[in-house]
Amino acid sequence: MEQRPPVPVRERARRAMRAELAMLAQDLFAAKGYEQTTIEDLVAAAGISKRTFFRYFASKEDLVLGKYDVWAERLIQAFTARPADEPVWESLRRAFDVVVGYFDDETQLSRTLAMEKVIQGNPALSAGEMERISRAQNELAELLGQRTGQRPPADPRPAAIAGAALACLIAAKNAWITTDRTTPFREVLDQTMAALKPA
Repeated sequence: MEQRPPVPVRERARRAMRAELAMLAQDLFAAKGYEQTTIEDLVAAAGISKRTFFRYFASKEDLVLGKYDVWAERLIQAFTARPADEPVWESLRRAFDVVVGYFDDETQLSRTLAMEKVIQGNPALSAGEMERISRAQNELAELLGQRTGQRPPADPRPAAIAGAALACLIAAKNAWITTDRTTPFREVLDQTMAALKPA
């Protein structure tokens, strides 16, 4: 698979600041509620100006959903790094370890679950989540097409495979979050993807 160029220092600093603001916001949302937390609350807690905030995020919604952009980027990188001769379904499952790591982090679990509840309880955020997942599907489909020679949009198979894999990820996430979580998330994801594993 092709190597991606290293991320410039300035972009790494920008990502670190976005991550720091997102963590701070998640704490505020958990304490006060998403709707009750204002941009003014966020910038006061961060010790920055509104202008600085808007350099990193277009809106409060963008702040919440930014994690999906990070996930998508890391998923793409992880898939790109997989061996070219590996079955694509296995490559997709291994790429999803990016998300598995997020849910495996015990130190962040309460914050993670609180934010999932915020997103599922807000129609605009839920729609934004699906829109970002759709973009990730398109990127994965393009990579699948490069690997298999089945190029979208003329050939729908890469998009179908990417969509099915992401549907498994979402189904596993939703099931794991709404149960007692005694089964590790990776096992729930393995079981879900095994149900649709290509012959």
